[in-house]
Amino acid sequence: MEKATFAGGCFWCMVTPFEELDGIYGIVSGYTGGHVENPTYEQVKTGTTGHYEAVQITFDPDVFPYERLLELYWCQIDPTDDGGQFHDRGPQYRTAIFYHNETQRRLAEQSKRALEESGRFSKPIVTKILPATTFYPAEEHHQNYHKKNPEHYKQDRAASGRDEFIAKHWGAKR
Repeated sequence: MEKATFAGGCFWCMVTPFEELDGIYGIVSGYTGGHVENPTYEQVKTGTTGHYEAVQITFDPDVFPYERLLELYWCQIDPTDDGGQFHDRGPQYRTAIFYHNETQRRLAEQSKRALEESGRFSKPIVTKILPATTFYPAEEHHQNYHKKNPEHYKQDRAASGRDEFIAKHWGAKR
């Protein structure tokens, strides 16, 4: 098993694209990349801790290769927005790929370069590729939020503009 860590704005919206796929064995919402130990949601949402909202995925690379995770990740975000994602604004909602080993770093950089060269976006790709640091799981009520609070999750996601962006730039909902 390996870990993959992705920041793509609101962590609630970054769980569903990866769940229930063969080879993915766990998805945890949490915080990474900051300077405060054991941050809380209340601290992170201020944008002052340096943390990103992120998901950490446990996967079997022989069943679901890291390259496929990267392909799926890019299709969930606006990689040209350095101020957050969709209606979630602030540094805690920026995008980043946190690599756990040299192979992940190399593959992430290759995928970013391919996206830049594709011409899909007219603005620069600003998603950072960073070494993984301590990942702090978010509070329990944030885990699998879409299942615990389905109506609120659907309303929040619908209001965010994420799905419209995905449809416009990546095609059918992914």
